[in-house]
Amino acid sequence: MSQLEDNVTRHMDARMNQRGIPGALVDLVLSHGRWDGDACKLDRKDLCKLKDEVETLRSTVIKAIDKGGLAVVEAGGTLVTAYARPKGRSSRK
Repeated sequence: MSQLEDNVTRHMDARMNQRGIPGALVDLVLSHGRWDGDACKLDRKDLCKLKDEVETLRSTVIKAIDKGGLAVVEAGGTLVTAYARPKGRSSRK
């Protein structure tokens, strides 16, 4: 397991093994679930919403890759301009 290794009881480890629940799924629930008392829950509705958000993010990332990357310029807390990063050019210093 990733984040949980030092914070899991033997009981939880045994139940995860019995129920075929890998640590990555537990991490998913803890990262995106909502707390209800002492239980963090991530139901089917929440998972479908998360899936839609991930698909939207994936689409946006692909558009950014197609542009060769992007840059946003900020000055004094104000966004000044944005531009595509041309392929093959070195980064500004």
